[in-house]
Amino acid sequence: MTTTQTYQRPDAQGYYGLFGGAYIPEMLHRNVEELRDRYLDIMYEASFQKEFRQLLKDYVGRPTPLFLAERLSKEFNAAIYLKREDLCHTGAHKINNTIGQILLARKLGKKRIIAETGAGQHGVATATVCALKGIECIVYMGEKDIERQAPNVARMKMLGAKVIPATSGSKTLKDATNEAIRDWINNPVDTHYIIGSVVGPHPYPDMVARFQSVISEETRWQLKEKTGSELPTHVIACVGGGSNAAGAFYHFLDELSVKLVAVEAAGHGVNSGMSAATSQLGKPGILHGSKSLVMQTADGQVVEPHSISAGLDYPGIGPLHAHLYDSGRGTFMSATDKEALRAAFHVSKTEGIIPALETAHAFAVLGKLGLQETDKIVICLSGRGDKDLATYMNAMDL
Repeated sequence: MTTTQTYQRPDAQGYYGLFGGAYIPEMLHRNVEELRDRYLDIMYEASFQKEFRQLLKDYVGRPTPLFLAERLSKEFNAAIYLKREDLCHTGAHKINNTIGQILLARKLGKKRIIAETGAGQHGVATATVCALKGIECIVYMGEKDIERQAPNVARMKMLGAKVIPATSGSKTLKDATNEAIRDWINNPVDTHYIIGSVVGPHPYPDMVARFQSVISEETRWQLKEKTGSELPTHVIACVGGGSNAAGAFYHFLDELSVKLVAVEAAGHGVNSGMSAATSQLGKPGILHGSKSLVMQTADGQVVEPHSISAGLDYPGIGPLHAHLYDSGRGTFMSATDKEALRAAFHVSKTEGIIPALETAHAFAVLGKLGLQETDKIVICLSGRGDKDLATYMNAMDL
């Protein structure tokens, strides 16, 4: 890597190394081109930044705290800090991106918003900003996820969104995304698609990463305030598509002394046939508009993923993360359903914080990192666990 290159940004065609690009049907070409041509200019206008930052402060509740987890730190003999995205309005990091994208959609003159959601947190965050700005909102969600994330479905409806079930395939996030893309093809003029992760055609992976980068932007100055240094030794985050990880890693991507640890969902075990550990199981392929690592059969059919966590139940990974894996810049690990559940209960009883099932995967690898007393760990606590209480209650005997 030369000094002029950066892990943060894709090239002009939207590629991070071998991964990215925009593989889209002709009907969406105009929409995606419009976004690509205008997103950076709009995002960095002074008036846009002023409104974006003001809403992050007064509406979302940023900056979120960087909390020293003293009991976990003592247990693992290292300083463990939790970046408290669970304390954002709506209970997860997803709101950072939806605030940015709703402002962008208004600048583009869009009158209708569509979104996909798995765990429901992105759906809630999208419904929230649409209510805030008085814009029509349609959220696509897998039928299976609607059942296991009922509290978030209720929130979306209360906020005025229309929730449409995806009934094909595995009835999870992949299928909800398929339905949202079909809607966008049918309504290309007045509709903006708020993608919730660092996936999809360029410029979405870059755009979402930039909106979420406020996580690591804050982490740097907060860590300096607490420790005298902006740089941790490790940043750990769970990864499905990878938006919270992209945000947590962003301002550390080119700081090569910082170990970036991405934790995927191993489900019943990486090689069990019931997994979502894309970096381990995936091969290069096209999914939802970009080239990335995709779980697929020898003839290119997408393999159905599995995770107890609806937000990690995805057969692909964002192209930025695929590049981090391929280049060796990121360390990719995985946690099984049972390991994530045990970690969730442990963190709850140790620090008084009930994490989302997604986030629990990040905690599950703490004992596998060979931590030293001098290490400073930042874990992106991407969401709170209210939405997962039914699953936790069913697992109380673990």
